[in-house]
Amino acid sequence: MLDGILLERRGIPAAAICTDLFVPNGRAMAEAHGAPDYPFARVPHPLASASPAELAREAKEVLSAVLRLLTEGNA
Repeated sequence: MLDGILLERRGIPAAAICTDLFVPNGRAMAEAHGAPDYPFARVPHPLASASPAELAREAKEVLSAVLRLLTEGNA
């Protein structure tokens, strides 16, 4: 989350992705750094135990949200 916020502040488009479990942490991080409404894409948790096929499916499902964040901006 913080990387995305800092990149956006430098004019570099970013798309933060957060697993469901860490959404509250991501929102807290964004708020702590002055970007309480910072948008991000969400994916199911956990990903560490996902198979390559499951990861590919999740990547395809989150792609439109990531593209929207990159093209419409976060700031």
